[in-house]
Amino acid sequence: MIRALLIGLFFVPIHSYLIVKLEIILYRGGTSASPIFWTTIYNLLFLIAINAILVKFLPKIRLTQQELLTIYLMTNISTCLIGHDMLQILVPMMGHAFWFATPENEWQDLFWQYIPKWLTVDDKKVLQGYYYGDSSLYKPENLLTWIKPVLWWCGFICVLVFVMTCLNLIFRKQWTEEEKLSYPIIQLPLQMTNPATRFFRNKAMWAGFALIGLINCLNGLHVIFPPVPFIPYWAQNYSYLITEKPWNAISFLFIGLNAEMVVLGFLIPEDLCFSLWFFHWFWKAQQIFGSAMGWRSLPSFPYGREQASGAYIAIAIILLYINRRHLINVIKHLLGIVKIDDRLEPMSYRYSALGVFVGFVLICIFCYYGGMSIWVTVPFFALYFLIQLAVTRMRAELGTPVHDLHYSGPDEIIVRSVGTRKLDNGTLTMFSLFWFINRAYRSNIMAHEMEGFKMAERTKTNYKTIFLALILTTIIGSFTAFWAMLHQGYETGMQIKAPFPAIGAFGSEPWNRLQSWVNNRTNADIPGTLFMYGGFIFTIFLAIMRVKFIWWIFHPAGYAVSNSYNMEVFWSPLFFGWLAKTIILKFGGLKLYRKAVPFFLGVMLGHFITSGTWTVIGIILNYPI
Repeated sequence: MIRALLIGLFFVPIHSYLIVKLEIILYRGGTSASPIFWTTIYNLLFLIAINAILVKFLPKIRLTQQELLTIYLMTNISTCLIGHDMLQILVPMMGHAFWFATPENEWQDLFWQYIPKWLTVDDKKVLQGYYYGDSSLYKPENLLTWIKPVLWWCGFICVLVFVMTCLNLIFRKQWTEEEKLSYPIIQLPLQMTNPATRFFRNKAMWAGFALIGLINCLNGLHVIFPPVPFIPYWAQNYSYLITEKPWNAISFLFIGLNAEMVVLGFLIPEDLCFSLWFFHWFWKAQQIFGSAMGWRSLPSFPYGREQASGAYIAIAIILLYINRRHLINVIKHLLGIVKIDDRLEPMSYRYSALGVFVGFVLICIFCYYGGMSIWVTVPFFALYFLIQLAVTRMRAELGTPVHDLHYSGPDEIIVRSVGTRKLDNGTLTMFSLFWFINRAYRSNIMAHEMEGFKMAERTKTNYKTIFLALILTTIIGSFTAFWAMLHQGYETGMQIKAPFPAIGAFGSEPWNRLQSWVNNRTNADIPGTLFMYGGFIFTIFLAIMRVKFIWWIFHPAGYAVSNSYNMEVFWSPLFFGWLAKTIILKFGGLKLYRKAVPFFLGVMLGHFITSGTWTVIGIILNYPI
C-alpha cells in the first residue's frame, strides 16, 4: 500500500492547483461544493484506465481495489481542504482587512488592533502582488511574510482534522460494522473499482452513460458552434413568473434535472428523499404564510437559518442518544471496567479519546492567544464538532445530498443567543477568522473520512493504512492548498481575475460582518433564539414519531437540510429521482430496482466525465464551456 500512498500524495498538489483554477480563477466547476467530487471520480477513472492496460501487459504491478480507493480517498480529502468551504475562504481573508481598509469603513480604528498579526498579512507591498498579479510568490519578501501565518494555520487545521479523525475512530466500528448504514455516496467508486461487479461491462450502465453523454456533448458543442442543438436540463429559476403577493415570497423557484442529483435521489432512502423536497416546500409555505399575514415585526420570518441550526444540533444529540450504549462501553473501557477489542483500530479507544481531549485543549490555547475568550471557545467548538457529527451521520446513514447550513454555524448561534454586547472585540474578531470553517459545511472532511473507513471495511483494507493516508493528506494537503491559492494569486491577481468569489464574498463577508457587530452592539435575538429552539424541538418530535410509528415518512434530516440555498436548486432533480424510484419499486419491485441502479450510476459517471471533459477543454482554450 506504500505505492498507493505515494500516488495519492502525488495527486494532492495537482488537485489543489486545479480546484483553485476552476473554482476561484475561472469560477466554474463547482466540484468541492458537491456531495460527490467530479474531479476525484475523473481521476479515479483515469487510474482505472491505466490499470486496465497494466492488467493486460504488466499484471503483477496492477493496482488493487484497495489501492485505488485509498488514492480516491486521499484526493477527496485534499479537495475538501482546498474546497469552497475551507481554504478558498481563509486565504482571501488573511489580507483583506488591511488591503481594503478605508477612511470610510474605519476598519483600522474599529478592529485592526484585535486582529492577530501572526495569523494575517498586513504588509501592503506584499499584498499588492497577491491582489494585482504579475508577481511571484517566490520572491523572498513574499515568502518570508506569508510563511509564519501559513504555518500557524496549517498547524491549526491539522489539529482540527485530527480531532475529527479521532471522533471518527470512536464511532467507526459502530457506524461501519455494527449498524447497517447505507452509505449511498460511496456506491459509484465501489462499483467502479470492484472487478467482481463487471461494472464496465454492464449494458444498462453504458446506456445511462451514453444518454447523458450525448446531451452534454451536444450542449458543449453548442457553446462553440451555436447551430448545434442545445438541450437544456440544468435547473433554471422561474420565480420571475410569480409576481403577486403573497406567492412571490417563495423567492426562488428552480426547476430542472441536474443529473447527479437525480441519481442521488434514486439511490438515497425513499423516505429521506421525499422529506427533502416535501420540507423544502414546507419552508416555502412558511414564507408565503408570513407574507400573507404581513408579519413585519418578524422581518426574518420564518427564520429558516435559525430553525436549521436547532435541527442540526438536535440530530447530533439524537445520534449521541442512539449510540449511548456504544459510548458508555467506550467510557467503561477507558476506565478499565470492561474490555473492548480494539486491536484492529488504527488507534486504541484510549488514544482516540486522548487525541480528542489534547486536540481540543490545543485549539483552546490557539484561540486564547488569538484573543478569544475561553468561556466562548469551549461552547463554540463543542457546537462545531456536534455539527460535524450530524453531517457525518446523515451522509453515512442517508447520503444526504446537501448539508451546507449557510451562515448558521457556532458563531451565529452564539451571537444570536447572547448578543454582541456580551462578547468582546477579540472574540468577535476570532469569530471572523474562523469564517472559513463556518461559512458553510459542504466540503466536509469528517464525512469523507468516515466514508473512507466504510470503503475500507467493504474492501478489507487495513484501517491503519487509511489512518496514515488521512494524516499524510491532511498535512501535505494543507500546505499545497495554501500554495495553490497564493501561487495563482500572485500569478494572475485575485482582485483582477477573481473579484468574485475570492474578494466579493470570501474575503469581504467576515470583515463586513465584524464591522456591523462592532458598530451596532446588540442584545440577544429573542425571536431568532426561540425559532432555533423550535427547530430543535420539532426535529426531536420528528425523530420520536419515526420510532413510534412505522408509517411515519417524515425524516428529521430532511427537515434540517431542506431550507438551504443548495436545496433551492436541487429539490427538483431530487423529486424526479424519488419519483423514478417510487414508480420502479411499485411496479417492478426490488428486482427491477437493482437492475436499474447501474443505469443511474452510468448517468452519474457519464455526467461527471463528459461535463468534466468540457470543463478541461474550456480551461485549455480559455473559453467558458
